[in-house]
Order: sequence, then C-alpha cells, then structure tokens
Amino acid sequence: MKAKCEICPHHCILDEGQAGLCKGRRNQNGRIISDNYGKLTAAALDPIEKKPLRRFYPGSMIFSVGSYGCNLGCPFCQNYEISTVGGSEIETAAFTCEELIHKAVMQKNKNNIGIAYTYNEPLIGYEFVRDCAVLAKQAGLKNVVVSNGYICEEPLKELLPVIDACNIDLKGFTENYYHMLRGDLSTVKRSIEIAAAACHVETTTLIIPGENDSEEEMENLSSWLANISPAIPLHISRFFPMWKMQDRGPTPVKQVYHLADVARKHLKYVYEGNV
Repeated sequence: MKAKCEICPHHCILDEGQAGLCKGRRNQNGRIISDNYGKLTAAALDPIEKKPLRRFYPGSMIFSVGSYGCNLGCPFCQNYEISTVGGSEIETAAFTCEELIHKAVMQKNKNNIGIAYTYNEPLIGYEFVRDCAVLAKQAGLKNVVVSNGYICEEPLKELLPVIDACNIDLKGFTENYYHMLRGDLSTVKRSIEIAAAACHVETTTLIIPGENDSEEEMENLSSWLANISPAIPLHISRFFPMWKMQDRGPTPVKQVYHLADVARKHLKYVYEGNV
C-alpha cells in the first residue's frame, strides 16, 4: 500500500518499504515512519556559538546530536558524509529518548544547557526530535534545532512549543537558487516567520561564490529578515570547497565582510563565520 509523507513539501508517495528522498523516512505497513529514529551518527558537547547561536545563552555548552539523511540536495553540503546516505550506508548508534536525556543531564556539570538536534537535517527525524524534546523539557533542559527550514507548517507548529531556539539556514534569496537545492524559498521564509513568533531564532547564509554572493541578494535577504524583526541575528558564513563544489575556491574573506556590512544596514546582529 502506498503512503504519503506529510513532513516536508516533497510529499513523497512511497511504496511499501521504500525510503523517501531524504533517506530518513520510509513506508512501513502503509504508514510513514522515521527510519532514522534514535539512530545517531554524531554526538558532541559543543559551544552554543558553534550551532551557530550567538545570542542564546552565550558561553554555554550544548549536547549536540545528529542522524543521517536530508530533504535538500545542496551540492556544497558541509556534512555530506551523513546527509546524503541512508541507514545501511553508515554506522549508527541506537539511543532511546530516555537514554539521550540522561546523557544530556549528566553533562550539566560541564555547563550543558540542553540538546541540539543538528549535523544532518534533524526534522526528517521529526518524531525522535519531538519525543526527546518533550522529555528534555521535563528534565529542565533547553531544546535547540539547527535546520534547513524545509518543513510543512503543521508539523513545525506542533513541535515549536517544546523548542527554545532554532538556527534556520536561509541559503539564498531567490527561488531559482532554492530550486537548484531541491527546495523552495517560500517554504523556508514561512518557517522562519513561524519559528520567530514562537522561540529564539537565528539564521545562517553560506556564501557560495557566483551563486548567492551579490550585494542585491543580501540587501533583499536582510531587509526581509528585518521586517520580521531587526533583532534576528544573521550569520554570514564563508564557503570552503566541499562535495560536488570542489571545483571552485572558498569565498573571498573580503566578500563575506562586505556582505555583512550590507546586512547591517537592516539588522542589528550580523556575524561573519568561517573567516
């Protein structure tokens, strides 16, 4: 029996046993399940600034976990080793939600404030993030989501009451650019609007030479963000050759600083990254 996934706008219609475009969800007995539920590929106690979040409990640490799979196809992906594979292609460690919360609580003495769902696209593993976040809240932990924002409104709104902060990638500001990434700009913009009304939100734009590095695009992007709130932080990050974009050089440092200055005309908090 075919089944339709309702988590992201791809709305994959899957045959029995088939995995979706994201490789993290599949049809099991006519129902879409999170195939990567509790299967971690990475876990580390990171500075909160590494998420990056600069204005959410600065100076603290956060227990960061990730799985595998992603629902976009960015050729410049910085974590392609885990985001482009399925569960049979990578080693994972199985955790229950209770085990994960216990591990996070045990690290409170290391200045840990909670759990960050990150590294791959965490929201394709929506059920695990939701279930862990509920328990984390009950344990007095903060929940942070680092996401591409490519998720449908209904599941996002259902999740946000247990989320304290998000960093959402705003990868560019044209529909053509997002189409190259197998997504759409309008969905990501809506995710940012919804999240900003519910929790602390910061955004990140990775600058790819010749793709999203024009002054005009940064002008449009930053002024749109400022219309939501000029206090939303924007992280403008330098690209380094990776995955399918190893044929081009890193973003010139001076271009990152120039685009940051453009964004500062509209936004109160702009940070240069990877420079």
